[in-house]
Amino acid sequence: MNNPFLNPGFSMASLTAAINLIPNRYGRLEALNLFPAKPVRTRQIIVEEYAGKLNLLPTKPPGSPGTVGERGKRKLRSFVIPHIPHDDVVLPEEVQGIRAFGSETEMEAISGVLARHLETMRNKHAITLEHLRMGALKGEILDADGSVISNLFTEFQITPQSVNFDLANGNSEVKGHCYDLLTKIEDALQGEFMTGVHVLCSPEFFRALTTHKEVKTAYTNWQQGAVLINDVRSGFTYAGVTFEEYRGQAAYLQANGELGTRRFIAAGEAHAFPLGTVDTFGTYFAPADFNETVNTLGQSLYAKQAPRQFDRGTDLHTQSNPLPMCHRPGVLVKLTSA
Repeated sequence: MNNPFLNPGFSMASLTAAINLIPNRYGRLEALNLFPAKPVRTRQIIVEEYAGKLNLLPTKPPGSPGTVGERGKRKLRSFVIPHIPHDDVVLPEEVQGIRAFGSETEMEAISGVLARHLETMRNKHAITLEHLRMGALKGEILDADGSVISNLFTEFQITPQSVNFDLANGNSEVKGHCYDLLTKIEDALQGEFMTGVHVLCSPEFFRALTTHKEVKTAYTNWQQGAVLINDVRSGFTYAGVTFEEYRGQAAYLQANGELGTRRFIAAGEAHAFPLGTVDTFGTYFAPADFNETVNTLGQSLYAKQAPRQFDRGTDLHTQSNPLPMCHRPGVLVKLTSA
């Protein structure tokens, strides 16, 4: 009998294309398209900080020499791109009874089994990427076990910024805090532009905000008209800042071997960031550690299969090598409710 998995349709290139075609059904940050993909050919990236300044150019008489641009100081920082492999197995029982005369029927049936496995594996990579991207938005990229992969504030030698909205205080000036937030982000952009400020809030922060006496009337009016004039998924805008409730969380394996749940945003907190910037955010994807992918541009996901010992099933291997990055951590501002 021929091994159907030797068909070119199950090659590394074909499976990688298949898993990348599966839609990412998880991730608000993916929907916001805040971290565009930046494929690279190496396992490390170098981020260059150029401390140039924007200044007004004076007028000159015709024929006069132009002003000379000031050269800022350059700093290079190296970041290792995380390697995230994930394995599964297709057992003979799953394809039992579908071997038939005629390769097309056989290939379609086995492809369906593989597609189900790849979809599950793809979803696990998707939620992992969301966790990493949320860490980049908070300035501290964490591994699944909670250990720090990279602290962007430390790497860029920047003091984290925060704004206390003091929502437990009924007399707190929420609008004034929003203006403080806008000022901090605008100053930190250092010449970069934005189209708006977005805030992802824990449920506790969002409830405290929308029930605050200064905001309550505006939120009620917004709710009444939102269905007709707004995309209700995009959040509630107040004083030039868009607030959105975010419930991202995922299970992880604890040190004691039991499953725990980690919320991506701590209770009572929120995280603000600019939208519409040119090069503030990005996700670097490195190539897989396969012979076929040496010196190629990285893809978001890779998939490969190989027969198990004694042909007792087929191993499936997927991997992703992503590093979400904020090139200007100073624009990341944490909000607290008390």
